Amino acid sequence: MVNFRKYISSAAVLASGFFLAQSTVSTVLYSQAYDNQKSSLNLPSPITSMVEKTILSPKELVDINVNTMMADPVLKNATWGFVVYDPKTKKVISSYNETTPLVPASTTKLLTTETAMNMLGENYRWMTQLEYSGTVDENGVLDGNLYIVGSGDPSMGTNKAGAASYRDIVSDFVSGISREGIKKVNGDIIIQTALFKGNISKLPENVVWLENNNYYLPAGTTREINPANEKLIVKKNGFSADKKFFYVSPYNNQMVYADKYEGDGILTTKLPDAPAYLANTLRTTLVKSGVAVTGKVTPKMTDATPESRKLVSAYKSPTLGDIIFYTNQHSDNGLAEALLKTVGFQSLGDQTTESGRKVVTGHLKDEGFDMLGLNYMDGSGLSRANNVTPISQVKFLTSLMDEKYYQTYLTSLPIGGQSGTLKRMFLGTGNGQVFAKTGTLNKVKTLAGYLKTNSGRTLVFSLMVNNYAGSVDMVKKRMEKILEPALDL
Repeated sequence: MVNFRKYISSAAVLASGFFLAQSTVSTVLYSQAYDNQKSSLNLPSPITSMVEKTILSPKELVDINVNTMMADPVLKNATWGFVVYDPKTKKVISSYNETTPLVPASTTKLLTTETAMNMLGENYRWMTQLEYSGTVDENGVLDGNLYIVGSGDPSMGTNKAGAASYRDIVSDFVSGISREGIKKVNGDIIIQTALFKGNISKLPENVVWLENNNYYLPAGTTREINPANEKLIVKKNGFSADKKFFYVSPYNNQMVYADKYEGDGILTTKLPDAPAYLANTLRTTLVKSGVAVTGKVTPKMTDATPESRKLVSAYKSPTLGDIIFYTNQHSDNGLAEALLKTVGFQSLGDQTTESGRKVVTGHLKDEGFDMLGLNYMDGSGLSRANNVTPISQVKFLTSLMDEKYYQTYLTSLPIGGQSGTLKRMFLGTGNGQVFAKTGTLNKVKTLAGYLKTNSGRTLVFSLMVNNYAGSVDMVKKRMEKILEPALDL
């Protein structure tokens, strides 16, 4: 916790002619005009900044900025916490409410992606294989079945992280069938993957389905639905007394309620059942190319007496390192949830969110994570039931600096003023020096990661704000102001 009393002494007296007369951050009354200002903060002039830096140390400036924010109209009624931490000395440099459990939003992905990288390795790939059973006669007739064997590849067909398109995968599969001399399939195309089949109707606790263009779509069956035309339809609930909104999935009858509707009516969603779409596209393409398929596309999740099969072609996903890079840069909720289920399956043989939670929390505990105040409910951070403390975040990020995959993990984080979800923050001071994961929900804004200081030090920080007033851009400006003097540490 910041000790501000010591600044009432000599530093405050020395600064009185400059700092108290020309405050670095002036507390202003909140008004509509204030909200519309180009700059939400009354920023100091270069002369004032130079004088303050001469009189006060960077640590003192960090502490003073934090103290000023306590009375700021945007933050004074919010619940927020902050820590900047030295990983070499293992000491807190400055903090406020560092042990308070707060909603972390998408900084939850820091825990999910690290667990996946730790358990699976950054070069892990998902495999999707095309196989066939039976025999091929002299006329090229396959008396058997085609099998699409999936492994839960979350990137399939999405073009994310360099993933191939469905068209490219199907083209490769068709070429493989041609190489085998198959001109007709006297059988079915069987989808065989036990992964992720258990999450058809259950959502993580307290998930906001559609909020600031975030959404969560439970898995279902696409049948022959084209992903380009797949929509999540949002309708107003006109028959409910409390006038809430409900979000309806076209793949099941579940309705999810929310207090506010913050979308534009229609969102294009991710494909919830990639193997089914791939299998149907393969069948259509084969038929169009003159290879008849007499059977149908059918799932076969379990097989007590598996047929002997031959591998025709195999598609490898991008590496886990590439997928984690995309996940953290774009704060991709679908990929994060898939990573959660993947670690659950790899460790417990079960693809549910609950298994994923057990694996992640077990891993964190084994690694010495400060579990006090932690409530890990989903992989993406969409759930408002998630909680974590700022001090546990910074100690966790510090521990990763000794891991062999640290550089890959660090590279996956957005860079202030340059990439990902931080591209529009730290455009001036801090540009290229802040490596952090962002988080955003309604009235929740978070940031956690690493700082490269002007003197070459690497510091670790966490800054989480819940239930603020004003706009999210106003909170971003305050975050920048709090962290700015830390760059001189």
